[in-house]
Order: sequence, then structure tokens, then C-alpha cells
Amino acid sequence: MAAPGAAGLSGLLPAQTSLEYALLDAVTQQERDELVYQYLQKVDGWERDLAVPEFPEGLEWLNTEEPLSIYKDLCGKVVVLDFFTYCCINCIHLLPDLHALERRFSDQDGLLIVGVHSAKFPNEKVLDNIKSAVLRYDITHPVVNDADASLWQELEVSCWPTLVILGPRGNMLFSLIGEGHKDKLFSYTSITLKYYKDRGQIRDGKIGIKLFKESLPPSPLLFPGKVAADHATGRLVVADTGHHRILVIQKNGHIQYSIGGSEVQRNDILWIAMAGTHQIWALLLDSGTLPKKSELKKGTCLRFAGSGNEENRNNAYPHKAGFAQPSGLSLASEDPWSCLFVADSESSTVRTVSLKDGAVKHLVGGERDPMNLFAFGDIDGVGINAKLQHPLGVAWDEKRNVLYVADSYNHKIKVVDPKTKACTALACTGDAEAAFNEPGGLCVGDGGRLLYVADTNNHQIKVVDLEARTVSVLPVYKPASAVVDGPFPTEKQKTVPKVPKSAPHIQLAPVTVCPGQTLQLKLKLDLPPGAKLTEGVSSCWFLTAEGSEWLLQEQIPSGDIESISSQPTIALRIPTECVSLEAVVSVSAFLYYCSADSSACMMKGILFRQPLHIADAQPGCVAAVELTHVF
Repeated sequence: MAAPGAAGLSGLLPAQTSLEYALLDAVTQQERDELVYQYLQKVDGWERDLAVPEFPEGLEWLNTEEPLSIYKDLCGKVVVLDFFTYCCINCIHLLPDLHALERRFSDQDGLLIVGVHSAKFPNEKVLDNIKSAVLRYDITHPVVNDADASLWQELEVSCWPTLVILGPRGNMLFSLIGEGHKDKLFSYTSITLKYYKDRGQIRDGKIGIKLFKESLPPSPLLFPGKVAADHATGRLVVADTGHHRILVIQKNGHIQYSIGGSEVQRNDILWIAMAGTHQIWALLLDSGTLPKKSELKKGTCLRFAGSGNEENRNNAYPHKAGFAQPSGLSLASEDPWSCLFVADSESSTVRTVSLKDGAVKHLVGGERDPMNLFAFGDIDGVGINAKLQHPLGVAWDEKRNVLYVADSYNHKIKVVDPKTKACTALACTGDAEAAFNEPGGLCVGDGGRLLYVADTNNHQIKVVDLEARTVSVLPVYKPASAVVDGPFPTEKQKTVPKVPKSAPHIQLAPVTVCPGQTLQLKLKLDLPPGAKLTEGVSSCWFLTAEGSEWLLQEQIPSGDIESISSQPTIALRIPTECVSLEAVVSVSAFLYYCSADSSACMMKGILFRQPLHIADAQPGCVAAVELTHVF
């Protein structure tokens, strides 16, 4: 039986869809395993494999001794390709499943996971940023920087995350789109290993793994995530995340203690941001009461707010409110505030929890739809009109009655006035030292004069003088050692994305124009029902004219698509002096959007080709050409 004609993932779709419908009707695990085994017999018997292309030459690799080859190094292995981008929370949610799979099967068992980093944001194409993510998330399998999305396009991948399971010949067997498929992942890979081992096609040789983290020089700090000030002694307590420890640091930067845990007492209650369960908990350090609770004994630890559902839902009843990975807390116990400020990272909001009645309220960021966790950006504004991107830390300044926010993915510190809900970026000087890289935590110290920032990806503690508005680096010392400061990753030039092979190529009817005339090309693209453009990610268009580049002189070659309801019209002014009377201009568009249930991020491309006939005589008025497509 020959394989379907399509070379990408679409070639798998009919057979895998039939399998998954059959699995729904299976009653026992044995029945399900037999169905998967029969499916493998079917696709393995195709005369022409759905083979993946070789990794392109020149790609940057991490965690390997040298670049890997699909048909040399990985021949005889079952390979899981993880198409991800490091800022995608769905991709991060998938990592524990991959870690668990690696613990169960090694490369000597015949299984290897390869992370294919196909960036969503331009700065995610920078290898230094990917290195930071690989270290931060403890990724120990090979990772390739598919910066131009070459492999992504060849395989017709369309959303993050996507897993593609390959057989030992580089033949595609399964694809899993989005998160939440752990059972299928384990079932498909384990039965695939058994199937090919039964046929003697699995090689047990080791792959040349060389972990990137092992090449790093010793450093006092590695991805510091949080920092807190001990106001009684002036010391800092730093969560040294990359080293899995807590450091107590004196004001001069000398490390005093290295310990395994830290507690900060606030009014005899330790407040806990439970990011994994999307809740706020309280640990009583002494007997006392909580809002709407009777007397509680010392040592009691209980849920204070949050239903456990991953939402951006505010509610007067704390247990009915919904958080989305709350990652930072700060207490303002004095009136009129009397609340906890919460950095709710996945909803890109800052919220408040009342200490009087537990009511959860919105402060800044996000949007009104509690199910939309993709309303992010970098906009100064008031309340819901302000936009943040994955905030991880908050710190209350009781001297000035303002809140500082570690706006992590915007690489900024924001200042929020809780009275007016105004949110603005903190302006500082200090040359390169003022540049943050995914700051994760912060605290106010030295009587309100200084703001300490855990500058995570720079491996530093930054010190902001709030009166002078200057930034410096705290020199952290190991005992009897020199200062170690982290590097500043550099940006690479932005590359123009290529249109995926699977994208529609639409040939438009020829249009007659004359020199000096302006042709209006109006985009009219539509998304699937319920889908929305991903805020904070630039959907965009590009104008090209291969072989007729003279057409594009002094033209605007690209732009953003900010709204589906109000899409741009591209103006193409025909030069007064034309090199030829026939030409073709192309418009490529790239839309980044979220599915209705926010379970996956999508990128879709399309290419319109517009033939032009250039006439000497002035023709009649040319109507705008509509570039229409429904994804």
C-alpha cells in the first residue's frame, strides 16, 4: 500500500484520525494497545514512507557534541520532535511529560527527544535567549534552533506545541498537537519501540550528548528568580533558581548563608503563591484568624483564594475567583489598601486579594474575558487598557504608595498606582546596566530608597536607586572569590519568515495599471470561529516581486496586521519608469492566533500572487484588489 501523496503531517491525518476514533470505543488497555499496534503495521507497510527532511545544514544546536543527522545519527531510533517556542506556556506545560518520558526510556532503549525551537517572537530566534530557556527549564535533550522555521514549514506544522513521532527510518508515525496528551504520548512511543524492536530495527547506541549547562563557568548566581529584603538586618534573601538554593547576602554582596528554604513572616501569616494549582494559600505562623474563617491553630495551611481553574476570573467570593499561574505576591497591610497584590503571570495581569473579605479584584492588564489568557502586550495605560506580558513579581512601596511589577517578557519594571490604576514603565539610566532580561522578582529595601531586582536571564541582582533613578549591579561574591557578573545577550537581526509549503498560494486575475498609478491591495482575511489574534505577537504582511525588484523601490515593503476587523490596505505605486510591461507582485501574510479554548497557538501563512500588465495609456480607475481568504 502506497503512502498518501502529501509529504507533511497532512499525510498522516486520515489514518491517525481513524485510529483515535477507534481508541474512543476501546474498553480495555489491551484493546487500545492492539489498535495502536495495528495502526503501526499499516503505516509501516506503506510502500513510500512519510519521511521527514534532513535537518538543514548550518543550524545552531544545544546539548549535543555536534549537529545531528536524521538519517545518520538518529537512524534506528524512535524520535520525538518537540516543536516549541520558549515563551509559549503550553510548550512549558508539556515539558514535564517529556521529562517523564526521558526517565522511562533512554537513547540506549532506542528513544530520543529532539527539541525543535521554531520561534514565535523575533527575540526568541536569538541563540543566547534559547540557551537561557534550556538552562532554566532543565532541558537535557538535544535542541536545534530552527530560526527560519525551515523544518516547521517542511512538515506543515501550524501550532505550538506539536509533537511528531518518527520511526527508525525517519518515517513519520504520529503527531500530537497542543498539550494534555501524556497518555497518548507514552502509549504511542512505548508501543512503537516494541513494534520496531520485534523487527530488530532499533539500535541501542548512545547519542553524543553534551549538556550546555556543563560548559558554563562557575557563577554565584544562576537565573535568580526572586529577591526579598530583610528590613531588620538589611540582608537580601535570593532564590538562586538555577542552583536550587536560597542565598542570604549581605548589603555588600557577600554570601553569608546558602540554605534550602526561606520563610518571610508577614503579620504571623506566610502567604504562598501556588502557581501550579492557580491558588493563593496561607500558612499560619501563629494562632489567629483569616477573613471569613474562625480561629485557626498555628501551623494550619489552607487555600485562601482561587478555585483551581486556570482563569482570569475576579469574584467577591475568594474560592470562586480564578488565577492563572500566580507567581508573585506582595503585602500592603495598611489602610486603605489592606490587600495582597498578585502577579498573575499567565493572564498577564496584576490582581488584588482583600485581607478583609478575600474579594479578588482586577488592577491592571489582561482583558474582561476570564477565559482569554493571551491578552498581553507592552502598553502603558490605566486598568484594563494597560498591557503586561507574563509578570512574575510585585513589590509594594509603602513610602510612595506604588507597586513595582517585574514585567518579565517585556524586560521592564513597571510602576502601578493602585489608586488610579495607572501603569507605566520605570524610567532609569545606567547604560547597559539599565537593560533587564526577563526579570523575575523584586523587593524594596534600604528604607524605601532602593529597589532590588532579580534579573533572571542576566544572572544578576540589579539595584535601582528610586530617588536618582539609576541602575547598578550588586557585586555578589563567593567567600574569597572575585565578582561574577552575568552576560548581556545580544539581539540578532530580524529575519523575514518564509511562507510554509502547506500555505495556500492564491493566483489572482491580472490587473492592468499604468506608470505613476497606485494599486490598492486590501487584505480581507478571516479566522476560524472563536479564534483571536494573539496580542503582543505581530501578525504581519510582506510585499515582494521576485524578478521585478524595481517595482518595490521606495515602497513600504511590510507592515503589521493589528486587527481582523480593520485590516491594512497595501498601497503599491507603479514607478513612472518601468523596466518591463509584465510583472508579478506577491503579498505574503502571517497570522498568529489562539484557538477558541486557548489550548494551542497557531501560525498560518498565505501567499497572493498578483500579475500586472503595465499599459502606456492611462486606463480607467482601478478598483482596489481584495486579498480574501478564510483559514
